[in-house]
Amino acid sequence: MKRRTFLKTLAATAPLAVVSTPMVLSAKDAKPKSPNGMDLKTALKAITGGKAVTDSDKIKLVVPEIAENGAVVPVKINVKHPMEANNYVKTIHVFATQNVNVRCADVHLTPANGKGYFATRVKLAKSQDVMALIELSDGTFIKTQKPVKVTIGGCG
Repeated sequence: MKRRTFLKTLAATAPLAVVSTPMVLSAKDAKPKSPNGMDLKTALKAITGGKAVTDSDKIKLVVPEIAENGAVVPVKINVKHPMEANNYVKTIHVFATQNVNVRCADVHLTPANGKGYFATRVKLAKSQDVMALIELSDGTFIKTQKPVKVTIGGCG
């Protein structure tokens, strides 16, 4: 390619690059918000459909009182409830009540699981409550929560 041809091509395409860059940036800024980026009240309403949620002592929630690192906080949930064909723990939801994305984990169970148990690790951005919301097979919801103090926050 000759030098003059190259310079003419460059001069013709440079304005296109300048015009298209703002369009790309504006499309990037108009990114839709994550469906999980909701507060606790909105998330609970979406999951329960507005049904009442009652506190229960049937749920044993094990979390550390003080988490050295908020990026890997262990959570164990054990629900003392039968796992029979028509009476069982259907779903276990885990929430970090003050994270940007409050929903941490969901697990769906059947009577074949044998017991209502779930263990995972969650990220906590700061000191807050960790909540376990349990859906039973009859459509009722029970919950419990415990506070966790975080010394070094994980990402929100």
